[in-house]
Amino acid sequence: MKQLDVAIIGAGPIGLSVGIAMEKAGLEYCIFDKGCLVHSLYNFPDKMTFFSTSRLLEIGGVPFISHSEKPTRDESLEYYRRVVGHWRLKLSLYNPVNAIKGIDGHFTLNTQEGPFRTRKIVLSTGFYDRPRLMNVPGEELSKVRHYYKNAHPYFGKKVLVVGAANSACDVALELWRTGAEVTMAIRGDAISPRVKYWIRPNIENRIKEGSIKAYFQTEVMSIHPDSVILKNDSGEFSLPNDFVLAMTGYVPDLEFLRSCGIAVDADPDKIPECSDNSRETNVPGIYLAGVICGGLLTSKYFIENSRHHGDLIAEDILNKQK
Repeated sequence: MKQLDVAIIGAGPIGLSVGIAMEKAGLEYCIFDKGCLVHSLYNFPDKMTFFSTSRLLEIGGVPFISHSEKPTRDESLEYYRRVVGHWRLKLSLYNPVNAIKGIDGHFTLNTQEGPFRTRKIVLSTGFYDRPRLMNVPGEELSKVRHYYKNAHPYFGKKVLVVGAANSACDVALELWRTGAEVTMAIRGDAISPRVKYWIRPNIENRIKEGSIKAYFQTEVMSIHPDSVILKNDSGEFSLPNDFVLAMTGYVPDLEFLRSCGIAVDADPDKIPECSDNSRETNVPGIYLAGVICGGLLTSKYFIENSRHHGDLIAEDILNKQK
């Protein structure tokens, strides 16, 4: 059984930055992921453009050159592949970690490919692979999607977009431009104030002119093969429907953290216990990095404000070896 100094779970940008920190520290490590490299970014919409600039997405001192100031999804995938090659990072992809056992200095990871021993563990699992469910009848139907790649399959179809944040507005606009009949179901009384400044006037104008139909203060009650049932102050009503794109957000796997013994606040934000200075949790030897540190506050941490977590963790591990 291979012995590691540090096992990093999650091969997103932050997991890679933690790996770079371990590489620089001379520690034996491996980065595990149940999917492909930067799995979450791969599942972003094909034509997505980042809100952050390429400079703010850089890790490991590798320059990120993009065609415009804000890079695209494809440019980011190419960049992080290049980062792996530059640093020769050690990866174990498509190898989910099913359980963690042991104590500080003597952990065992149970993975699909077999057990690994490690002295320390860093969890950088993000949140994008777990959609926030609506929990309504019919959500299990194949017409319901929680992820969106591109608009082509929805040409000429009646599509309900659920949500009013960036993803929902981007999706609604792209579907409309591609020839879908788009309706939005929005729980609040307006488009989210966090919608990108260049998207907001576009979606508001399309709604105002009637190109995109929007029902505010409206919830989805049930989904059927050829219709959806919505509810607002006027009561329940039915709409003909071919597809439902539930852009309702995503949540971290807090149960996995709890299974490791990590304390998670009981308040609505569910923030796990983690030191601001070292990123170590209440479980000695287990650290958190990236967006997972914010619990359900998934907009608190980004690549640009957590890419230094790996350096803090490496410093703490080296200090404890002295």
